[in-house]
This record gives sequence, structure tokens and C-alpha cells, in this order.
Amino acid sequence: MKKLIIQIPCLNEEEHIGHTLASLPRAVPGFDQVELLVIDDGSSDNTVAVARAAGADHVVSLSSHQGLARAFIAGLDRAVELGADVIVNTDADNQYCADDIPQLTLPVLEGRADMVVGERPIESIGHFSAAKKRLQRLGSWVVRAASGTQIPDAPSGFRALSADAARRLNIFSNYTYTLETIIQTGHKNMSVLSVPVRTNAFVRPSRLMKSTLRYVWHSLITIVRIFVVYRPFRFFMTVGGVLFGIGLLIGIRFLYYFMIGGGEGKVQSLILASILLGIGFQNMLVAFMADLLSVNRRLIEDVQYRLRCGEVYPRASGEKEKCDV
Repeated sequence: MKKLIIQIPCLNEEEHIGHTLASLPRAVPGFDQVELLVIDDGSSDNTVAVARAAGADHVVSLSSHQGLARAFIAGLDRAVELGADVIVNTDADNQYCADDIPQLTLPVLEGRADMVVGERPIESIGHFSAAKKRLQRLGSWVVRAASGTQIPDAPSGFRALSADAARRLNIFSNYTYTLETIIQTGHKNMSVLSVPVRTNAFVRPSRLMKSTLRYVWHSLITIVRIFVVYRPFRFFMTVGGVLFGIGLLIGIRFLYYFMIGGGEGKVQSLILASILLGIGFQNMLVAFMADLLSVNRRLIEDVQYRLRCGEVYPRASGEKEKCDV
């Protein structure tokens, strides 16, 4: 019995959630069951009541507004607990075309991917400004470089995940899950694919991207933070190496002038070289300490994964889950 759960994180979406749920399929090729899960991120309106009336099979209500990323991971937790084999995430404003769910889930069903991200036709989306389109392309390029994946539309929230991939993910950001999950899957050697999807008519502005500058800032912080978490040795060693190298060059310059008798008045260079050499060396030491912490984090994540497979999230049927350990 293959079960698909389509999850919808939402906040104050009483106006749109009913239409979104009505558009979602109740039968998808390859699955015996299709269930709808709504994650209410502390809504202050009638989102939950409307969702239940519109046919939501399950509702997870967070006690307060915790952000899109927390709502997303809460949905994954609940979906796996309910015995989902594949989880599809979509937006509450019905941005994505639900008819594309079969092609989104197919690579996961066939075992070709752990996660599939829907690629929107960015260039043909009318309500996207030219600046936003350029930012989408730039952001996706940065994510590809940071994750080692080939996802052309990294900010897309329309995606399918296997239950095993859902167990492996840990979201650190409160802002958004889109970039972080791709970087994580890349660094955890999971297979990530992209398929083209369609979008529906524009109904409201994005609540996540309240301003371009704010979105870029939060996205940059997320990318750097996840890179530091998963590649700490490379990050701190690179920073330390650059600072140490600059300090070394400045020190060599001072020695050159000192040897030819022109060292007077260049004491500032000696001081700067000493500072840079010291900071660079300290960053190199931090690189080794961070690498040890990274090993410990991987061990903890492995224990967490095993617990999620057995003790924490037993399947609804009562059978012990088989995980790739």
C-alpha cells in the first residue's frame, strides 16, 4: 500500500485554502491512498475550520506563529508518522498547478530521486519583476554552487520527498526551508532532481518576500550558515588561509624594506602583518575544532535518523520501518 500525503503549510489563508484543497487530486498514479495535511502556523482567522470543511484529512496546529520553515518540518514529521511513503509540499495560495503532482512524484516512486523540486517557468511569470527574476536566477546559482546539485529553481516550494529523505532533514532556519533543504540533501549525498511544473493565476503577493533586500539578506544568511554547518573545515580554513596569506605577504614586504635599509616608518605594516597572521592561525585552529564538532553532529544525526525510523515514527500499520542505515 503506497500512501501519498500532500502537505500545505499556511498562515491566515481562510480566503484561499478551500480552493487550494479542492484543486488537489484524490488519486495519483502509483499510490493507493492520497491524504491532505494542513499545517496551521498559528493562524488568527478561520483557516483551520475552512480547511476541515474543505476536506483536509489531517490538521497540525502550531500553538503560535513559528515561521514557514518550522511549519514545513512539522508537516514532514506528521506525514511520516501517518505512514506516508512520499510527501508533496505545496503552497496554500494555490500557486502551483496540482495536475503536475504525478510527474513530481514519479522520480521518487521509481527510486531515482530522494527529493524532486518543481521548476517554475520564471521568465513567463507576469507578476515577477525583472529584478525578482534576476534574483531568482542568482540565488539558484548560489545554491547550486553551495550544494553541488543542479536545481534551476531553488526557491520553489513545490516539491516531493521520500519518507526516508524527510527523516534525514533538519531545518535550522525559521525563515524558509527551500534553500536549506536543497543544500542539506546535496551535502548528505541524497539524490535531488528537478522537473518543470506550471503555475496558476496570481492571487496575492508573497508573504515571505516582503522586500527584496530582506529576502536576499535572509537567504544569504541561510546559505552561509548551512555551509558552515556542513563544510566547517573548508570554511574556516579558507578564511584563515586568506588572512594568514595576506599577513605573510605584508610581513615579507616589511622584511624586504628592512633588509635594504628602508624599514623605518613601516612599523604599521609589521603590526598589521602580526595581527593578520595571528587571526589567520586562530581560524585554522578553529577549522580543526569545527571539524571535530561536525563529526559529532553527524553521529547525532545518525542516531536521530535511526530513532525516527523505529521508535519515534513507527508506521501506522505497526510494522517496523526499514531505513537505509
